[in-house]
Amino acid sequence: MNAWEAVLLGLVQGLTEFLPISSSAHLRIVGELMGSDPGAAFTAITQIGTETAVLLYFRRDIARICAAWWRSLRGDHGTDWRSRTGRGDHDAAMAWYIALGSVPIVVLGLLFQESIENTFRNLYLTALMLAAFALILGWADRIGAKRRTLRELTPGQAVAFGFAQALALVPGVSRSGGTITAGLLMGFTREAAARYSFLLAIPAVLGSGFYQLVKSAGEPEPGAPGAGATLIATLVAFVVGYFVIIAFLKIVSTFSYTPFVVYRLGLAALVVLLLLVGVLEPGGTTATTP
Repeated sequence: MNAWEAVLLGLVQGLTEFLPISSSAHLRIVGELMGSDPGAAFTAITQIGTETAVLLYFRRDIARICAAWWRSLRGDHGTDWRSRTGRGDHDAAMAWYIALGSVPIVVLGLLFQESIENTFRNLYLTALMLAAFALILGWADRIGAKRRTLRELTPGQAVAFGFAQALALVPGVSRSGGTITAGLLMGFTREAAARYSFLLAIPAVLGSGFYQLVKSAGEPEPGAPGAGATLIATLVAFVVGYFVIIAFLKIVSTFSYTPFVVYRLGLAALVVLLLLVGVLEPGGTTATTP
């Protein structure tokens, strides 16, 4: 992978990570059009760039949540059980809910690691997920009550958000799309679901990214992009991702998710067409040990 190809993939990652259209699917498709699948490790590492953009944009919220969580651990709110578990403080509760909601993707990510890196990357499956979750997102946006704020979040709903996020282990689902859809079905506003999607992704994405970074340093995937190309893509993803966050939060406060639904359906149809005419190869075969 040369520098310009790295810039292109970084641009794709930054533009698509926070939109409900699946960044992993776009990297998989664009990478294949460029000549080869960049791999799950490359995707995970470049997501460090976009999550760094989240840390920068939400820095005040994150600092406040972490401080409140630390106070709840120390028992600074007193000895009342509700205070010590963060139930009496919204910011401390958010920290616990983010931790709770991160459990499903960690567990499922470890259990299905081989499938995530191989079988789940089949482009026919990617196209199916793009189309199926487009319809689910559109349905959720239409029937959702859109009344609840994040102050009404409960432990059960935090876990539900977590399982929805874990669906994004399959390219085509979309991390933000899965969590936003779950939020809409549970009655949260579009903005509340989107903001929680950003915050919930931080532990999972950074954890996955740094795990793959360390793993790749020791055992690079055959044919994987080099360290220089990966760094360029990650930096581009960070810069582009920051501005996408700003734009997306403004868009969801005003408009529906219909344009994203239409886009996902169109992309799914295009991928299937390109597969049928041989422009794209499905890939996603299970790795074998020589």
